[in-house]
Amino acid sequence: MSETTGLENTNDADQEMQKLKFILDIPLQLTVELGRTNLLVKEVLQLNQGSVVELSKLAGEPLDVFINSKLVARGEAVVVNEKFGVRLVDVISPNERVEKVL
Repeated sequence: MSETTGLENTNDADQEMQKLKFILDIPLQLTVELGRTNLLVKEVLQLNQGSVVELSKLAGEPLDVFINSKLVARGEAVVVNEKFGVRLVDVISPNERVEKVL
């Protein structure tokens, strides 16, 4: 029976961290979707300051959070230091993401 030392576990962890460091600097596009609608060109041309565009979601429904066009979470709008932000309330599990692709 062979004995393992903590040193071997540390080396494994270091190797895994090196693999992760490789992908940490890859840029991703994060998009938060409030809702959607379809407009005709003439309707877009009639928009001006103060126009209201009706969206597909109801007020209070969660916002969809996409990473590179893939749904990864849902959240709610918040204001932080006079800027809008999103508080994540439901993160899609990796298994659910794979199921949506298939």
